[in-house]
Amino acid sequence: MATTLTRPRQGAVIAGVCAGLAERFGWSVFVVRMLFLVSIILPGSQVLVYAVLWLLMPRRPY
Repeated sequence: MATTLTRPRQGAVIAGVCAGLAERFGWSVFVVRMLFLVSIILPGSQVLVYAVLWLLMPRRPY
């Protein structure tokens, strides 16, 4: 399990936010991506949160 919240260079589909969150918390990347996709149908600012995390989460250097 990663100790910091970073976006991986490999395994990213769009920006690596879901992959980074899954790795940091020890969850399945598939589950995190599916939860995000399902959450899109609910009212809220999920896409805005994803964009902010994309900007704030540093890219892993390796």
